Amino acid sequence: MSPGKILIIIGGGILVIGLLVQAGLPLGRLPGDIRISRGSFTLYSPLMTGLLISVALTIILNLLLRR
Repeated sequence: MSPGKILIIIGGGILVIGLLVQAGLPLGRLPGDIRISRGSFTLYSPLMTGLLISVALTIILNLLLRR
């Protein structure tokens, strides 16, 4: 697969994720995301969001790059 096609696929994936977030998909506010606030300090760790994105990208790339 040429680098141009790979960049188009990556761009399309980013576009789809952006549209889903604009449509109301709660990425970043899922159960399993950790947020700790103490005074002026806030720690945010999007564990479940990262896991969900990782699984989705793995499935998509496996389908696209299968030979």
